[in-house]
Amino acid sequence: MKANVGDWVIVRGHHVGEPDRKALIVEVHGGDGEPPYVVEWDDGHSSTFFPAADAVIERHRESRSH
Repeated sequence: MKANVGDWVIVRGHHVGEPDRKALIVEVHGGDGEPPYVVEWDDGHSSTFFPAADAVIERHRESRSH
């Protein structure tokens, strides 16, 4: 898994009705965009995160000015 600062990590809920969790990647500590990541979770806390198979990266799209 590879990510950049500003991307989002989405962790899928494990049980029916359990919501997904979302975290903003604020630091990338692995080489070439690999984990571990320092993330800020949608509930406000920060942690060092090593993604598992239930996590996906949502790329940040930079806006372009014309």
